[in-house]
Amino acid sequence: MARDGETPQSEFPGYPTADTLRTRSGDPVDPDTPPADPPRSGGGPARGLLWVLGAAALVVVVLLGTQVTGIFPEFRNPFAKEQTDRSQPPLLKSIQDLSRYVAAEGNFQVVVDLQNDRDNVPEFLLNQRTLFVGAGSVEAYVDFGKIGEGAVVPSADGKSVEIKLPAPQLGQTNLDMDKSYVFAEERGLFNRIGDLVKGDPNRQQQVYRMAEERITTAARDSGLAQRAEENTRKMLEGLLRSLGYEKITITYTAP
Repeated sequence: MARDGETPQSEFPGYPTADTLRTRSGDPVDPDTPPADPPRSGGGPARGLLWVLGAAALVVVVLLGTQVTGIFPEFRNPFAKEQTDRSQPPLLKSIQDLSRYVAAEGNFQVVVDLQNDRDNVPEFLLNQRTLFVGAGSVEAYVDFGKIGEGAVVPSADGKSVEIKLPAPQLGQTNLDMDKSYVFAEERGLFNRIGDLVKGDPNRQQQVYRMAEERITTAARDSGLAQRAEENTRKMLEGLLRSLGYEKITITYTAP
């Protein structure tokens, strides 16, 4: 409180300005000099955040530039898919000497449409239908190892020869899995649930067997064995003529 006759004063006097300090120090005050601006803050956290973002952007630009120009190797994806092969080395079980002359080979393609369902049960509940495209090959060969004594009878003058060969046979069907594929597959709700509970790794074996059986049947009806007879005859005739034989007779016996 101010007393009577005294000028009231502020309880908290203001901070001294630059003019006040010059006055106290005895320096003259230029009336034309504008008052000094109050000190500004350095930006604080906002300016620091801008510096961090700018530095991060610069690092990204530099890394992308080096990757494009090929200065450094490409960066590896830490979540890339990797494949590990833990298979055991092959085990040689047996070696068999072959004396087969493969005279012809047939390549076949078959479409297997196999469906397994239950009577009086809707197909959307219990149904399994597979449309499989199978590609395979069958070889026709003559087994020279079965030629017995007396099968080759040359003439006394060395001008002709008679040869009896075993009839051509068809080899096992070789299903080419690289060219075979499942075209479409339908499965009921219960079938899908069963696959989740217990998977069947041999589920497609039935389809594979059917494809092999149909290719084998097609090879028997295709005249592949007759083609093998002709090719074997031509091969032996060319070989024996080069040895001086003029008349060559080749017959095939039943297996």
